[in-house]
Amino acid sequence: MFKQFPLQLLRWARWVLAPAAMAVVLLGAVGPAFAQEADPLAEAVRGVNTVWVLVTAFLVFFMQAGFAFVEAGLTRSKNTVNILFKNIIDFVFATLAFWAIGYAFMFGADVGGFIGASGFLLDPTGAEDVAGLPVLAFWLFQLVFAGTAATIVSGAMAERTQFISYLIYSFVISAIIYPIAGHWVWGGGWLATLGNLGLTGGASFRDFAGSTVVHSVGGWIALVGALFLGPRLGRFAKDGTSKAIPGHSISLATLGVFILWLGWFGFNPGSQLAATGPNADAISLVAANTNIAAAAGAIGALITAWLLTRKPDLGQTLNGILGGLVAITAPCAWVTPAASILIGAVGGVLVVFGALWLERARIDDPVSAVPVHLFNGLWGTLAVGLFATDTGLLTTGQPGQLIAQVVGIVAFAVWCLATGAAMFYGIKATVGLRVSRQEELKGLDYHEHGAEAYPGDVIGELAGAAGD
Repeated sequence: MFKQFPLQLLRWARWVLAPAAMAVVLLGAVGPAFAQEADPLAEAVRGVNTVWVLVTAFLVFFMQAGFAFVEAGLTRSKNTVNILFKNIIDFVFATLAFWAIGYAFMFGADVGGFIGASGFLLDPTGAEDVAGLPVLAFWLFQLVFAGTAATIVSGAMAERTQFISYLIYSFVISAIIYPIAGHWVWGGGWLATLGNLGLTGGASFRDFAGSTVVHSVGGWIALVGALFLGPRLGRFAKDGTSKAIPGHSISLATLGVFILWLGWFGFNPGSQLAATGPNADAISLVAANTNIAAAAGAIGALITAWLLTRKPDLGQTLNGILGGLVAITAPCAWVTPAASILIGAVGGVLVVFGALWLERARIDDPVSAVPVHLFNGLWGTLAVGLFATDTGLLTTGQPGQLIAQVVGIVAFAVWCLATGAAMFYGIKATVGLRVSRQEELKGLDYHEHGAEAYPGDVIGELAGAAGD
């Protein structure tokens, strides 16, 4: 028995050592791959945050439908195809422009605090994560914001703008005007580091989700476009009186506002760019503040319009909701729900009085895009400096944040007015900006597109006659 022991040992070793050797070989082959794998928990967090940002990006994208319905409902039926087409095409052009140029200008390597200069023709190959997200997920989220800034303008310029002119505008704002200004705040530019200059008590410009970066940019350009175009035929008489030109479908407008309200739950909470860990508390506060401000905006506009006209006005109330949403967009992460009520309510009041001011100034804005997006964009930006729990003047007694906010407002105003005027002047001098009198009277649907939204509809015929 003992003589056979070495032979038995060899047999046992064959069954034990062979698999072990094979395991060593396999581990040697795949060891580097395992070594390169990230921490599973970190990968899970990255995945959850990526899904969160993509879903909120989809919500913001759906806001394009909301804008389309609001603008179509508040304009005449003879221009419905045109306004819907513009809301489609500006996102088409924004996508290509922001992919090719805009993203690089906004988030590329900083040059002098003014502009980004890398990432043209977006190539994600080998690119590092941005804010802990795949670069394409981050790009998509930022794209839908660029598309929102672009589509704001179509309402203020509705019913009298050439389609080809709008195509040019859509590309320029998405490729140049919006991204460069956005770089100053969200791309690490000079407004994001303003506190380093020592002029604002260490405070830099703050805009959580875009009251200025998105909405004021669209609002300023909308104002410039409306001024270059002039009012619609019949809107203002020579004796200084004004004539209301009602939209053709308050139902469409109401549906559009509901869609926009829903989309804002992507717009603001999504700007946290994460949902895991303590981010859950942050996005909960942002979502609650967003909803509260919208409701308060509705009440502010409802009461103001009711006092002025003795009638509750649905159209003003709808715009009040949007005004409250725009106003809370900048401060939503840094204020309390109680402050959100005040911010939203003031936003609703601003919408009503802003529309009256435009009318007295003989500026024609068919959907009140300027009061909603510009006036409330300015108010929401100032609200950060007033109500932010950590830096607000009314909460801490420190004026630095409010000063920083004013600096940002002035910078964006100068940039948008200058570039907007140059753009519209160039368009007007080359391809032309406004349709002819005959085209405007007949309707842009027929002359620009050879189509009708409501073929043979009596409402359309009456709306066309109203412009004569």
